[in-house]
Amino acid sequence: MDLGLNGKRAIVTGSSRGIGRAIAEHLLAEGAAVAICARRQDEVDEAVATLSATGGRVIGRAVDVGDEAANTAWIEDAAAELGGLDIFVPNVSVGGGPEKWREVFEVDVMATVRGCEAAVPHIAAAGGGAIVLISTTAAFEVWRAPQAYGVMKAGMINYAKNLSDTVAKDNVRVNTVAPGPVYFAGGAWPNIETQHPDFFREVSRSIPLGRMGAPADVARAVTFLVSDAAAYITGVTLTVDGGRTRGVDF
Repeated sequence: MDLGLNGKRAIVTGSSRGIGRAIAEHLLAEGAAVAICARRQDEVDEAVATLSATGGRVIGRAVDVGDEAANTAWIEDAAAELGGLDIFVPNVSVGGGPEKWREVFEVDVMATVRGCEAAVPHIAAAGGGAIVLISTTAAFEVWRAPQAYGVMKAGMINYAKNLSDTVAKDNVRVNTVAPGPVYFAGGAWPNIETQHPDFFREVSRSIPLGRMGAPADVARAVTFLVSDAAAYITGVTLTVDGGRTRGVDF
């Protein structure tokens, strides 16, 4: 199937590793040009070099998206360098336990809101396109104890649904992907596997498909949602968790 992404221009934040990097890889494989960012310049440089080796066009910058001015400037500059913008995926997250409420709010929620506010005019000017927010299944199920991560990601789902209604007139679609546990080097789950092996086994056994997710599992879902194949889909949350979430969707 031709997803219609050849020649499209995308910004993916938090994309030097993990889910964000996998999203960039999949968009490049479909022929899109991609702008990536992360906080560390060395990690951005490595990612740009490696991703560029596949033959696609990649640009990158070290950006702290929690800095409003830097975040907005990055989106404006990236859109200008790419020659426009069709796709925006705000992927950055600080995770967050009980002690990180303010930080998670600023980085996960407000950086996403500011990023969307900066990106939407460019996408609308291109004739339309797509935004996909990255949430989590912890946003809509009980996860051991109240934590900033799940609460803030739940707010992002609400924001995405309302934004989808507001920008539909400009042919801008907005959807959310909610991953379950995703295992990758440098992510949270390898540390949990080492430090809390019983909990790791408990979570692993709770997944009907028998394994934790990989970044590519999430990236494929995002790539579909930003593509022409999903041209009539907006305002939805797509769960990508191997069947772990026990709720029934209607």
